[in-house]
Amino acid sequence: MHDSGADTAPYVIGIESCTSLGTTLVIHLTGEIDRYSISPLRALLASAADDGYTGLVLDTAQVTFCDSAFLAVLEWWPQRGRRLRLANRSRAVAHLLNAARATGLCTVHADASAAGATT
Repeated sequence: MHDSGADTAPYVIGIESCTSLGTTLVIHLTGEIDRYSISPLRALLASAADDGYTGLVLDTAQVTFCDSAFLAVLEWWPQRGRRLRLANRSRAVAHLLNAARATGLCTVHADASAAGATT
């Protein structure tokens, strides 16, 4: 059976901008983040970690969807003493983090103290 109304387009993550402030990366994300679209972000962060970056600020104001693949990246980055800050959390990101915390699946302790950060 073919469902002509089904959305078969892959999710798309956008990296709107990426700047560095010393050893901290500031990345503005857009779009939808799932296990199919996470690869570019994962590769960027792995490269940044290899290059000695220890801080990460993710601005997620324009993220419209995210799932456990995004959580996995958020849990991976703080390993080995790296710092993570989530700024301008979109409704989708806040919903994912709240659901993960409620079920005990979330170990992310991202600082939300950046200007404009929301919970």
